[in-house]
Amino acid sequence: MSELQKKEEVFLNDIREIINAARTQAVRSVDFCRVQMYWHIGKRIFEEEQQGKDRADYGAYLIKNLSKQLGPEYGSGFSYRQLAFCRQFYRTYPIANALRSQLNWTQYRLLIQIDDPDKRMYYELESVNNSWTARETERQINSQLYERLLLSNDKESVLAIARKERIPQSPLEIIKDPMFLEFLGLERKAAYYEKDLESAIITHLQHFLLELGQGFTFVARQKRILLEDDEFFADLVFYNRLLRCFVVIELKTGKLTHQDLGQLQMYVNYYDRVEKTAEENPTIGILLCTDKNDTAVRMALPEDNRTILASEYKLYLPTQSQLINEVNSVRKMVEEQREFNKRNEKENEP
Repeated sequence: MSELQKKEEVFLNDIREIINAARTQAVRSVDFCRVQMYWHIGKRIFEEEQQGKDRADYGAYLIKNLSKQLGPEYGSGFSYRQLAFCRQFYRTYPIANALRSQLNWTQYRLLIQIDDPDKRMYYELESVNNSWTARETERQINSQLYERLLLSNDKESVLAIARKERIPQSPLEIIKDPMFLEFLGLERKAAYYEKDLESAIITHLQHFLLELGQGFTFVARQKRILLEDDEFFADLVFYNRLLRCFVVIELKTGKLTHQDLGQLQMYVNYYDRVEKTAEENPTIGILLCTDKNDTAVRMALPEDNRTILASEYKLYLPTQSQLINEVNSVRKMVEEQREFNKRNEKENEP
């Protein structure tokens, strides 16, 4: 390609970016106009409803009658259920200036169904911070992202990171356990080869990055590590710009062993001693497995370990009740471990 052709290609790409940016902005503007329309409808319904507050069923009557009038004229966007969402939308977000132009109506409809205000604010902020689509917002809510992060963090830390008031200080603040990889679309089989799991992750890399959390970028697959005459291959390598460190991920399709942890520790040591610069933080190693013994993991690693993590992965997204039971079970185990540590500390006090 000649120099002139290169300049023409750069020029063409610049024009394309301008057009695509304008189209995206136009779609976003239309979406936000829709959000504002539903907010104003909700406000007007609520005001009218308050005038008949002496009648308990007046609100339902009002919306049902309104739907009958608007449906034939404007279509399904003004059904009874949709108008009820409008009223709920206004009651949840009573200040018009607080509405976020980055979010569409589908996302707000998901948010207003969350009763916990802190949980709702978390998903609202993260949807904006990470430019999630409505489908991604729904997926993160359904996978109980907020609850999974609370297992190893306190609520204020999780919300402070979402508000961008602080950056993560440790991998536990962004790494989730368990991780849900239902987007890989793998068939239900008794066993998988690790190469199959790795190939599926690479194919769905964007979704995997979303599940990993904030700040991750892909670096390498099957990274070759040569130590004298021996070759080793790290499954996946990422970089996290918030933690400012490399992240090495090893995949195991069975229950982890102490040998697996030892191999991952070797890869982490290699990156710390060979790849990492002086300004970067120590490398993190994550061992993704289908099953793990938390006590065995703690015993296999140093007491002050902060760089090697073991996280279970699930290939299928459980039902909401299953997720709640699993989260409660893990939370109980974490609380018991904390109590155990406190008792040990008191016993060891002089």
